[in-house]
Amino acid sequence: MPPLGTASVSAFRQYVRYADAKGIDTTPLFSKAGLEPIILDTDDGRLNGEQFQTFIRLLAEATGNPVLGLETGDYVQPGSYSVLGYITMSCATLAEAVTRIAPYEKLVGDMGTTGLRMKGDAVALVWTCNFTDPVVWPQVVDNVFASWINYARWLADDHEASPLRVKLRRSSPGGIHEKAYFERWQCPVEFGADENSVVLHQSLMSTRLRQPDPLLRKTLEAHALSQLALLDSDTDLTSRVKQSIQKQLADGVTRQDMIAEDLGMTSRTLQRKLGQEGMSYQKLLDDVRQQMAEDYLRNTEMSIPDIAFRLGYSETTSFHRKFKAATGQTPGDLRRK
Repeated sequence: MPPLGTASVSAFRQYVRYADAKGIDTTPLFSKAGLEPIILDTDDGRLNGEQFQTFIRLLAEATGNPVLGLETGDYVQPGSYSVLGYITMSCATLAEAVTRIAPYEKLVGDMGTTGLRMKGDAVALVWTCNFTDPVVWPQVVDNVFASWINYARWLADDHEASPLRVKLRRSSPGGIHEKAYFERWQCPVEFGADENSVVLHQSLMSTRLRQPDPLLRKTLEAHALSQLALLDSDTDLTSRVKQSIQKQLADGVTRQDMIAEDLGMTSRTLQRKLGQEGMSYQKLLDDVRQQMAEDYLRNTEMSIPDIAFRLGYSETTSFHRKFKAATGQTPGDLRRK
């Protein structure tokens, strides 16, 4: 079975919110999936796809709910889509928001991929699920589509907006449960279809959204691209090390032994494992510092000396020198641009 990549904590929280609302104790589910509840305290953390798939299967078994995915879609929030959610919030039209899904959906997770197909007055969003567990993948597809529809209605400030139709590869959950799809989506739903797709009328795509902000969107997309670049180059270990470094830097700390302890290993073991991947702790620290520095400079009013201190530099001149070596410009140059 191919690896299932990673998923953002933002996407994972949606399932946990559902469980909490239903009074389900998730402690044993976390334990069996090999997850620590503390992961929910991180805004930019990630879990591996196998853990996410296992958690959803355990939740499906605990609830015995054949439309678990459909119902978890009721708990979508802008944050459920990581930075992609905030990018779409700042778009001018629904069409503009929809075209942002495919380029940035990896930030939400590797659960699947989106394709866009246009024919006449109809636009089809086709989603291919990467999860393979037969209990899990139908629920994940239901969750993605239910979340899309709920979130699009919120963005457009139109709770009556509906697709033309939805096609699902999954088999029907039974007559009584089929009603739940129609009640939520207000359109025909085909089960046992040849693809998973949501079909929208072209006129719906021109719907104006509630809070367009083109300047903010450009800033967010630049941030999203830098995050994608990190994801594309990361192994599971380097990703976890970077997340741990990021958490420490938020507290002004940069100690390798504390990172190793956070990952459940000794500093020597961490060094050895990174070396086997042709990587070093210092290189990862430099990468995270650089990313956070650019974020602070673009998106906050924090002074440059304060940024240097926050990132663990003892002197502002060291920060300037390192930043210019990485980008060819000073922190002040970047902020002015």
